[in-house]
This record gives sequence, structure tokens and C-alpha cells, in this order.
Amino acid sequence: MNLVIVESPTKGRTIEKFLEGDFEVVACFGHVRDLPKKELGIDIQKDFEPTYLIVPQARKVLKTLKEKIKPAQVIYLATDYDREGEAIAWHLIKALRLEELKTKSQVQRITFHEITKPAIRESLKKPRGIDLNLVDAQQARRILDRLVGYKLSPFLWRKVARGLSAGRVQSVTVRLVAEREKEIRNFKPQEYWQIKAIFSKNQQSFEAILAKIEGRKIDKLEIKSSKEAQKYLDDLKGAEYKVLSQKKEVKKRYPFPPYTTSTLQQEAAINLHFAARQTMRLAQNLYEKGLITYMRTDSVQVSPLALGMAKKVIEEEFGPNYALLKPRIYKTKTKGAQEAHEAIRPTNLRTLPPKVNLEAPQARLYELIWKRMIASQMKEAEIIEESVEIGTPQYIFLASGSEVKFDGFLKLYRPSSKEENTLPALEEGEIVKLEKLEKTEHFTEPPGRYSEATLIKELEKRGIGRPSTYAPTLSTIMERGYVEKVQGKLIPQEMGEIVSDLLVQHFPEIVDYDFTAKMEEELDEIAEGKLKWRQVLADFYQPFAQNLKAKTEEVSRKEITEEKTDEKCPECGQPLKIKLGRYGKFLACSGFPKCKYTRPIVDLEKKGKSPEVKEKCPKCQKNLILKEGKFGPFLACEGYPSCKYTRNLEIAAQVPCPVCGGKILRRTTRKGKTFWGCGNFPRCKKAFWEEPIAQKCPACQGILLKSKNMLKCSQCDWKENANL
Repeated sequence: MNLVIVESPTKGRTIEKFLEGDFEVVACFGHVRDLPKKELGIDIQKDFEPTYLIVPQARKVLKTLKEKIKPAQVIYLATDYDREGEAIAWHLIKALRLEELKTKSQVQRITFHEITKPAIRESLKKPRGIDLNLVDAQQARRILDRLVGYKLSPFLWRKVARGLSAGRVQSVTVRLVAEREKEIRNFKPQEYWQIKAIFSKNQQSFEAILAKIEGRKIDKLEIKSSKEAQKYLDDLKGAEYKVLSQKKEVKKRYPFPPYTTSTLQQEAAINLHFAARQTMRLAQNLYEKGLITYMRTDSVQVSPLALGMAKKVIEEEFGPNYALLKPRIYKTKTKGAQEAHEAIRPTNLRTLPPKVNLEAPQARLYELIWKRMIASQMKEAEIIEESVEIGTPQYIFLASGSEVKFDGFLKLYRPSSKEENTLPALEEGEIVKLEKLEKTEHFTEPPGRYSEATLIKELEKRGIGRPSTYAPTLSTIMERGYVEKVQGKLIPQEMGEIVSDLLVQHFPEIVDYDFTAKMEEELDEIAEGKLKWRQVLADFYQPFAQNLKAKTEEVSRKEITEEKTDEKCPECGQPLKIKLGRYGKFLACSGFPKCKYTRPIVDLEKKGKSPEVKEKCPKCQKNLILKEGKFGPFLACEGYPSCKYTRNLEIAAQVPCPVCGGKILRRTTRKGKTFWGCGNFPRCKKAFWEEPIAQKCPACQGILLKSKNMLKCSQCDWKENANL
């Protein structure tokens, strides 16, 4: 009997179908050994020697595996073909003591990029030993992240607040989000105006923008006020508009290459509204079912066999006019790309999306992957782009249009929703009719907040992280409360910005973009056998430890966590201070511990209210102040306890009531439980126990509800972790 060990039962069942002879496939359910959870687990004095312990949930699995290997003639370790998979295989050898077997040839490592019959058979013909370079690279990353997390987190506890944590890649990612938010806050919009003309010919209207004045191109921000714009409108009154020039050009538009891990996560976020973590979970399932190739890759290469199959499918489904004579070959441009794998593609391109029997989210992701792969081998589209200059001798307007001459790959896969904009047939010298002339006001806009897709793109561009790290990195920074996803955009939370600023000031190398990218390159070089992992760790740790020791002594907690205010304590009259706790800033009396008065600082702008309360108490005319109670923020009279006037603040959900369109407000039951109900109650009795959010269900487009640990649909069975 031959034993094959894989990570998951789903992968095992798929492989079992392709094995002939006396084989048994069992799952180890991922890592069986890891560093201890409650201690560092690394002996720095002994050249960073790690201490690995059996993962508690793996004990029962290992007991079963030990029984299975006794009668086995050959043990095949068939874990994933990447650093993590290689490390799992190595840990299995250690945990099961496979090195003690009489014949070392009994233990074989097999790898494959796809779970298909030919791939499995080929891997069994070419078994190998463990690639210790890949194992060392995985160990180096794991130990490096453990050193940063376990050494830097206590510094944050002492200097900021307990419960905080820092991570090597995660802290850099938070910095990106925090710095983008600062750009947005500091951005000063500039006013500018455009002159727009609406022309028509043969009942077809088209738009043109003022582009030149007296032969000179005008800058976008040149017209700075309504008065300037009106001057041009006055000059143009009664003018005759003539076609001055016309230019048509056929341009080719080429399809994108098949997906890498990064581009799949980006496109799934844009087109399917999937979070990176959800995309990778679904892709893992598709891979284990044998439907797609390995989903952790930054290569855009495709096997010759798959390219030949793509051509046949294109000819059958779309006709020979859409197929290429020679396959299109793509080159990877990603910084630090590892091209051991193929791009992500269906294992069998003849398995069209309608033919797969999958749940809705999986089916939609498979369709996206199939279309991208097939489109990459279809003929390029031909687009007729036209530009026409219309105007007077002094003022020239520019009109642009486009028309698809041959759709090519666009017949299957349109990467954007841009529609055609055709112009009427125009000839040089002809007079065109002016329908309308108007000035429009615009303002320059700040850079947009990151979405998961754009943040992954930025991380990849900077060489920070690798395909396997993007999804867990984003999940981690949201789980820690450093970043929140609101309506698809990533917004840094107060504590996230505080921690990021602190690390930038005192540990610049840890959150330096170039330094982090360089560490990734060194990890790659370890995997290639060019560097020794212990030396890489030593080069990093020695200056890090010295700086940490110095900063622990010189940085004062009060400098970070306390800030003076002009406000007096309502109980003892001493000045109030802004202090920093685990959950953010709050007001506290400087007379502590004699006076224990505290008051939360609530960011009401996020709740649609002004942060300043300028109302007077309707009972005694004293000022109303903001307080935080058991059921959320509320207004109360500063004259308490002589005046006990209070009023709850109205907190509305991000979406209107699906029944009547009214506001959905946060309410509490008599027992203090929070729910969200329509503000038009009792006329409308629509209510939810969880908060409705402005994000639609990817399966049925219904309203999504957010609880502490889960996102779920209000209409179907779809659900996912809330930290997506």
C-alpha cells in the first residue's frame, strides 16, 4: 500500500480519483507543528534556533497518520508546491519521525501545479526530496515576523496601551492606509471651470470641450473663476462654428494576461465585490476540486498544452476569426516575481462556466478565471478613435469619439464598462449647429481611499509581501482594529494612525517601504539558495534590538498618551487631559486618582453629526454636553444632577429601509439588546438584529448585515467573516 498525504480532504478526494493501484490518500489539515503561542519560541543566543511544538488540533491527526504509515511501502508528501507547502511536508517528516524509517526512499516529495490525472501521474514519475531552501525561506519569514511581533508589541503596551500589536508587513500596510488618509485631510481643492458646447448634426447631439484659445492649448486649471468663464461665453455669443480638422485612427486594444494571485484578488473585488480573503478561500476550493491551477502565483506563463486547448475552444465557441494563428506569450513584470508556477487558469478549458456544478460564489469566480484565460488568447480588438476640432478662428473645441471596428476579445471579456461614443459624419469646412454653450464648475479631488483591490496593487507595485501574504495581511489589520472597511473603502482608525505614527518616528526601518521590499527579496534569495537564513535574521535583528532597547528607555509614555486641554473637570474643577487608552482617546481628570472623572471623545462626524454641541438645554438653558452611555452616545445637560435632561442621538444605518425607503435607526429593546429598525415605525415594522451596511450580497445582491464576527445576507444563506 502507498500512502499520499495532502493538506485537505477535498484535495485528497480529487487526487484519489486519478490514482491507479494500491493508494490511500489522507489529509493532515495543514501545519502540524508551529512556534509556541504564548512565548517567543526562538533561542536568539543559539543562532535563532526555533522551538516547534505540535499544534493541539493536529495531535489526533498525527496519531491516525502514524497508524497509516506502518504498512505503507511508499509515503508521498503531496502538499502544495510553494514555501508553505514545502514547510508542511518538512514538519510532517519531523513530527512523524519519518527520517527514522529504514529506507529513506520510502518517503518521497511530489509536486504539481494542477490536480489533474496527467499532472498527478507525472509527479509520481518524478518524486524528489524536501527542498530545504524553500523550508528555510518559510522559517525565516515565520521567525522574522515572530521577532517583530513579540519584541515590538510589548513596547506598544508600555508606551501606548495594552493589547496592541505590531507586525512586519502589517505595520507597513497600515502606514500606507494612514498616509493616504492624511493626504486626503490635507488636500486643498482648487476651483476650475470648463466651457462645454453641445453641437448637433442630423438630430445627433455630441459634446465638445474648449481646448485651445488663439492656437494655444489651455491647461485644465486655467479658467479659475465663474467670471473668467463668463467672459469666454460672452465672446462666443453669435459665433459660427466650423469643422477645422478631423482625425481618425484605428488603434488595437490587447487583452490582459491570465490571472496572478494579485490580479485575481483585484478583479474579484471590482467585479464580484469579493474580499481578498474570500477570493482566496474560493480559489483554494476550486483548486482542490481540480478545476483551476494553483492559485498562489505571480507568473503569467501558460503551458503549451493549455494554449493549444484555448485556440480550439475559441474556434468552437466564437469562430476561427477570433483565434490567433500563434499563441500570445506574456512576460511577468511584477517586481520580485516568482515564476515557478503557471498563471491561474482552468485545468480544462473545455469545462465552460455553465457546465460546472458549483455554488453561486464559486461559479462566479470560476467564470471570471475562465473568461480571462480564454480572452488572453483571442485576437485583439480594433477601435476607431476619432477627434474633431470645431470652432472659430480664436476658440477651438475638441470632440472625441470611438467605435469598435472588430470586437476581438471584447466579445467575451470587457475589462471596463466604457461604452462607445460615436460622432456623426463630419467633414472639414462644414458648419455645425450649436445647441448649447455652458460653463461648468469643477474642483480638483483628493486621492481616493484605498480599496482592497487598489491596496493589493500598491503592495505588489512596491514589492511588499508575496501572493500568499496579501489576503492574511488585510484581514489582520482589520481584525486588530487598525483599519476599517466602510462601503468598500479602507479607513484607518484612530489607534491605527497613532501606532503608525509612533513606528514611523521611532522604528523607521520596520515601516520603511524600501526596507520591507528588500527583506522580501532576501527571503526570495534564501529560497533560491543564495543566502543563509540565519545570517539574514542576524543582520536584521542586531540593529533592531539595539534600537528597541534605546527607544524603550528614552520614549516617555506621557508624550504619546497625554495631551493638555483648556476644559475643567465638572466634578473637581481641575484641568481635563486627553488620554489614550486601548480603544482610543478619552477625557480624564488630571486629579486622578483622587478624582476619577472620565468622558469619552466620540467622533460624531462618522455618525453624521457635528462634533461640537451648540445646543442649550430646553429645561434650564445650560449647555448640552456629549456623553457615552450603555446604549451609545447621548446628549445631557451640564447642570446634572440639578438638571437631568437627556436626549438620545439618532444613529442611522448606511442604507435606507428596503420596504419604505425611510431611515434605519439603531434601537434598543427593554432588556438593552441593540437592533436596527425603520424610523417610520409603527407604519413600517422592518427591523434587523444586525447592522445593515452599504454593500450588496455577492450571491443575490440583497442587503448585507454586519455583526461582530460575521457578514451575512438578509435574503439568502451567504455569509462570510466580518473582517473581509
